[in-house]
Amino acid sequence: MPLSRTRQILMRGVRLRCPRCGEERLFTGLFSMREQCGRCMLVYEQEPGFFVGAIYINYAATAVLAMVGFLVLGVYVEVTLTQQLILWINFALFFPLWFFRYSRSLWLSVTHLLTARENAPRRTGPS
Repeated sequence: MPLSRTRQILMRGVRLRCPRCGEERLFTGLFSMREQCGRCMLVYEQEPGFFVGAIYINYAATAVLAMVGFLVLGVYVEVTLTQQLILWINFALFFPLWFFRYSRSLWLSVTHLLTARENAPRRTGPS
């Protein structure tokens, strides 16, 4: 797959859009995800437990940012250990809630890149 196509699909993930067509929004609310794209009919959750990988993305992003932030603040800013712990524990509690949608969207985009979903049937017109 060309690099520009890969970049396009990943940017759709960052924008919380369907990885196939890029038109439909993935979420209808903060945590409510559509079952499929209304335009190209791509089914988002391919099987039960499909989004377990998104949990790993969310966990990895949270852990890496918290550890790097802890180390950077420890070196460059004069804060106590207690202040650091309060800050990063709160970060570790609230960041995953905010990043939830992005981790799901990115997981969907990556799996779309790695599978042959482009050959799946598309809706050609209004039903």
